[in-house]
Amino acid sequence: MDAPALIDAQLTMTAFTQLAGRLGGYPFVKVVVDRPGGHIHFINDARYSFHAEYIAAEILGISKAELEAGIDDFNHSVYHAEDRRFYLGILALHTTDDRRMLSLETVEVDTMSGPMLAYFYLAVRAAVDPALPVLVKPANHSQEQLLAEIPTAEVPRIRAHELFSSARFVPLNAGSAHGRLRAFRTEDDYLAAADSLEWYDIIVMHRVPDDVPRLAGIVNADHTTPLSHTNVLASGWQVPNAVQLGIFDRIDAEQLNGRWVRYEVDPAADEITLTPTEDAVDVSRKPAWYAQRIVLEEPESQTSPITSLDRLRLHDRHRYGTKAANLGELHHVLANGSGRLLGFYQVRRPPRENLLPYLAKLLEVPVDADLNDAAIRLLRDNIAVPRGIALPFSVQRRFLESSPRVQQSIGKLKMALELDVPDVDRLCLELQRLIRGTRIPDDLREAVDSALVSELGGVRTFVVRSSSNAEDLAGFSAAGIYESINHVTTADRIFASIKEVWASLVSPRSVRLRQQAGISLDDSYMGVIVQEQVDGAIGGVMVTTNPLNRNDFRNVYVNVSVNSVTEVVSGAELPIQYLYSTVEGDGRTVSLGDAPSDLDVATRQQLQRLAIAGRLLQAHFSPDYTFDSPVDVEWIADEKRITIVQLRPYSA
Repeated sequence: MDAPALIDAQLTMTAFTQLAGRLGGYPFVKVVVDRPGGHIHFINDARYSFHAEYIAAEILGISKAELEAGIDDFNHSVYHAEDRRFYLGILALHTTDDRRMLSLETVEVDTMSGPMLAYFYLAVRAAVDPALPVLVKPANHSQEQLLAEIPTAEVPRIRAHELFSSARFVPLNAGSAHGRLRAFRTEDDYLAAADSLEWYDIIVMHRVPDDVPRLAGIVNADHTTPLSHTNVLASGWQVPNAVQLGIFDRIDAEQLNGRWVRYEVDPAADEITLTPTEDAVDVSRKPAWYAQRIVLEEPESQTSPITSLDRLRLHDRHRYGTKAANLGELHHVLANGSGRLLGFYQVRRPPRENLLPYLAKLLEVPVDADLNDAAIRLLRDNIAVPRGIALPFSVQRRFLESSPRVQQSIGKLKMALELDVPDVDRLCLELQRLIRGTRIPDDLREAVDSALVSELGGVRTFVVRSSSNAEDLAGFSAAGIYESINHVTTADRIFASIKEVWASLVSPRSVRLRQQAGISLDDSYMGVIVQEQVDGAIGGVMVTTNPLNRNDFRNVYVNVSVNSVTEVVSGAELPIQYLYSTVEGDGRTVSLGDAPSDLDVATRQQLQRLAIAGRLLQAHFSPDYTFDSPVDVEWIADEKRITIVQLRPYSA
């Protein structure tokens, strides 16, 4: 269709196909209802990518420059005005095995009232082929509450998480790969073949385990969260990764298992592409990523003391590891404030000079108020960091040097790595066994014990966390490859857990992944954090970006478990998943995961405050002055406070 829109005519399936664009794998058509005459416009996506441009050119008769000059007033008139002329939305087509239906959705920031939503639905419903069901998809939690007051018979609706749970294709990381397809229906099948996996393999599983080696691509046969350790690693490796329901049936029907294929994940497509090919990968060559070498900041492992976390700053990462330094920096921000908190909102985002007016509204203060003061107040009112101590690299070094047998084992492992012999895994396991069995020298035990008495006296339960210099790096996140131990109570268990964390630095998987990234064993150190364990009603992970759409600067992605953070990042539990806007506010439930129902309104409002706090902290921790580098936050919450237990760069 060459026309800019279908106007005041019935939208048939044929017309929909001619007008549609694609978004997130779904065909969609933009719709405008012009109230004065009751006119309805179904916009041709090939002609106009945005509602505003169509309205300006085809209805108002103004130029793009005029539109941009008054964009804030225009947006207010179409998204927030109660007496608005234009109602804007999109119709998306959803196809299942037995039916097709259209969802009608506004943008997330639209503040339509309940009656306005009902009017919009009825106007669109009347203009669409009666054979096509039309259901309103609430764009945010506020719209869900408004629609709850309207009988379903009057305004049929379907929520985002209901659509997500039935989505057959979810692109997690776009890209393409040429490799050998390896399909494993069970974890036992995977374990039996794990030693045969190679860098050129493309793995298909219901749930890909955390210990997966570096591969050419991943296909998840069941729904997952983009924030699991495996999916974060896949994004860091820049390999194609997607959810594709029914993939095993296709593999069986086309006999693809074990064959060479070309695999592509295209967010605009309906499904993944798996094309069999007779061209095998040249397995004798090194993979392309082998040439990418990660450079570490020179570590200091000589004289640093055991210290309280709140005495550390970001620049201490070369002595205590990135996790400890980040938590120390967070303590500092809460205690002393920061001049960087507003950075994300101060940056120009055309056509707007900045987003500070939006931040003022989120912080519930006037635009001319001291926004930095309001920002730190929000952090202090809502965010806590557990007390803890940090063991520097020098303690690990002294422990390792205290045992000649450990030193000899390290020497053997270094030689095996240098010669690239197949004995590396066995030597890693032997070294881990020696580390666990070696007694920590008395003077080190006394120093740790003294710090615990001084800083954490009275604490009943502890968490012992890893804090390495070989993690959270650009191109090497190391998500999930080092140990952290929860529910530690006695002194003996604390010391055993410290050794377990040290041993995780030389696990077969961590050594293998670092070697692939060009990080030598000589340069890799492990600090240890001993924290008070904080319990809460819920816990989870937040990244201050939308991992399914990295061009979306408004939203952050929050995963929630009613069990533990570990259940989220390990992939053992499919969490409740939310998107929260840190510009206009409000959120929406993307998936209920394994939960039987959504969280209550008060808890979701608390998560909105967490989202704003995350965006402020993103600015503080930003390595540059674009303030666009997202952070990955692990948190636990009760009804009073959100406790951040870990914060690091999100490098996916």
